[in-house]
Amino acid sequence: MGINKDLTTTLSGVKLDNPVIPASGTFGFGYEFTDFYDINILGSISFKGTTKDPRYGNPLPRIADCKSGLINAIGLQNPGVDKVISEELPKLRSCFKKPLIANISGFAIDEYVHCCELMDKEEQVEIIEVNISCPNVHNGGMTFGTNPEAAAEVTRAVKAVTTKPVYVKLTPNVTNIVEIAKAVEAAGADGIVLINTLLGMRINLKNRKPVIANKMGGFSGPAIFPVALRMVYQVYEAVKIPIIGVGGIESAEDVIEMMLAGASAIEVGAANLKNPYACKEIIDNLPAAMEKYGIDSLKDIIGAAHQ
Repeated sequence: MGINKDLTTTLSGVKLDNPVIPASGTFGFGYEFTDFYDINILGSISFKGTTKDPRYGNPLPRIADCKSGLINAIGLQNPGVDKVISEELPKLRSCFKKPLIANISGFAIDEYVHCCELMDKEEQVEIIEVNISCPNVHNGGMTFGTNPEAAAEVTRAVKAVTTKPVYVKLTPNVTNIVEIAKAVEAAGADGIVLINTLLGMRINLKNRKPVIANKMGGFSGPAIFPVALRMVYQVYEAVKIPIIGVGGIESAEDVIEMMLAGASAIEVGAANLKNPYACKEIIDNLPAAMEKYGIDSLKDIIGAAHQ
C-alpha cells in the first residue's frame, strides 16, 4: 500500500474513516465477522434489520442461486428490538468502536416509531436507517416504499420521535424512484439509502415449482449494480440530502463509480455472503484505485459525474 489518500466521508455530520459499510442483513450484528478481520477498519456497520417483535423469518428454502447474483427471502429474521438492544448491541460494542447504523423495519407505522424511538437512545447508534423497501415480507416493508404518501408518512412519524439522522432505504421496485426520494426528503429525511433488492424468482426444472418457499425474493449481487448506479445518479439530481449507494458493489472501482454518481458512502451486501473478506479487500484496494484514477480525496468526487 503506502499510498496516502483521504478516504474519509461524512453522513449528516457523522464522520466515517472510509465510505465502506456492510449492508444490513448481510453482516449479522457485525461481531460474527471478528473471526475474519478487525472490523474496526470499516467505516460503519448497518447491523441486522430489527423489528418490534422477534421474527423467525420465512419458511425454507430461502436462497436461490442466479447468474451474477442470488435471490434471498430471509424475511427479517431477528430477535426483536428489546433483545437486539439488551444482548446484540453490547456484544458489538465490545469489539467495534465506531458509529453504528441501526436498520429498522416494520409492518405498521407504530412499529417503526417504537423501534426508532428506542434505537435513538442508544449511544453508539448515530444513524437510523428506516427500511421501507424489503420485498420479502407480506404487509409491510416494501408496501410503504412503493407509494410516495406512505413513504412520507413513515418518515414524518419516525422523525417526530428521533434526534439522530434518519436515512430512508428505498426499494427499486417502483416506476419512479425520484418521486419517492423527493417525498421522503420533503417529509424530513436526513438521507436516502438506495437501492434494496430487485424482486426476482427461480423455478426448479425438475419439480416445476419455485425454488424459494416464498416464491419470490430479493435479487442482489453484481447483476443489479447498473440499476443501483442509475437510481443513485437520478436521485442525486433531485434531492439535496446525502445518499448511501447500495447494490452489487464488489470492488474499489465500484465504490468510486457509485460516488461519482452521487453517493456519499456505500454499503456492501451480497458480496459479504460470498466472501467474508469483501469489505476488507475493498478498503485495502481503495488507495491504489484512487491513485490509478487521479483521486486524492473521495469527498472531492461525490457527484462528479454530473458536472
